[in-house]
Amino acid sequence: MQTLSPRPMSRHLHAVAATLLAALTLTACGQGVDDSLQPAERPTPRPEIQGAPVEQAQLRRARAERNRAANAAAQQASQRASPASQSQRDYYMAVEQRLVAQGRLRRDRVPQDAPIDAETLTRNFLAVALRDEYSRSGDGLVARSRPAPLRRWEQPVRMQLEFGNSIDMASRPAWRSEIADYAGRLSTATRHPVTLTAERGNFTILVLTEDERRAIGPRLEQLVPGIPARDVALVTDLPPAISCSVFAYSQGGSNAYAHAVAVIRAELPRLLRSSCIHEELAQGMGLANDDPGVRPSLFNDDEEFALLTRHDELLLQILYDRRLSPGMSEAEAMPIVRQIAAELLGESA
Repeated sequence: MQTLSPRPMSRHLHAVAATLLAALTLTACGQGVDDSLQPAERPTPRPEIQGAPVEQAQLRRARAERNRAANAAAQQASQRASPASQSQRDYYMAVEQRLVAQGRLRRDRVPQDAPIDAETLTRNFLAVALRDEYSRSGDGLVARSRPAPLRRWEQPVRMQLEFGNSIDMASRPAWRSEIADYAGRLSTATRHPVTLTAERGNFTILVLTEDERRAIGPRLEQLVPGIPARDVALVTDLPPAISCSVFAYSQGGSNAYAHAVAVIRAELPRLLRSSCIHEELAQGMGLANDDPGVRPSLFNDDEEFALLTRHDELLLQILYDRRLSPGMSEAEAMPIVRQIAAELLGESA
């Protein structure tokens, strides 16, 4: 079983034509050497203790050299970026400016113009969690909603961030900080372990330029052994109108997720980038569908809201309530969801 939930930025965006070339080297999120611990002085220090500050200095110099080399490689890769990647930065900036000017991409967590009650929350949960946004058609996908079983993670979610080689070192801490904070927010909402880790992740977030994404196939096959070739093609051939996407996979006949991969374009400006992080990672938790009737929510392709709302946090809380279980149909889940929604909003069921 698999879920694909790409995020179109608008139904009226124009594609950017260009030639796509380049190679990709990925760097996993890692921890630096801790310089803050210095060996304590002793009355008669032994030779190995005396040498430790020198070793620490060597480590610092080596780390600085690695960072300089990574930044130089990123600068070179940026200079080699194809016309498509360069054009897309301007393209997405224009998209963001236009959406904001139209009053969309709102950032209010509890919008006062969109109150919700238990019935609305129940209906929205069923629309987002128990339907798929896309259906298979031959080797591709069509935007056609269809019923789906309840799906979520049962094991702890370990998010791991990987960058394309052209993403400079100076910009990476901001990505890590934002995703680590958001992972904590997802964990709070679901009451399920969600963390950002440096290694052995099961939910990988790839930050790639247009050129790097075109070459990402071999890495996807490493991350998800047995990934369908059509899914790899969907990522490598992602059209410009889709700025980010997430794939979640289970093993065997289970409806519990075991792996997920999110792809986010490095060309996105700040607000669209945050919007992609919020929606794709939440969809990768099991809220797979977008629906035009769901409001106030990220899970609506009209782009009214850029970031996770309180309504969306409640959807996540319902999804991970232990009274529900992976594999439930809409008919099985509905009375339980209605009860949970009433409890969350202080209404009688």
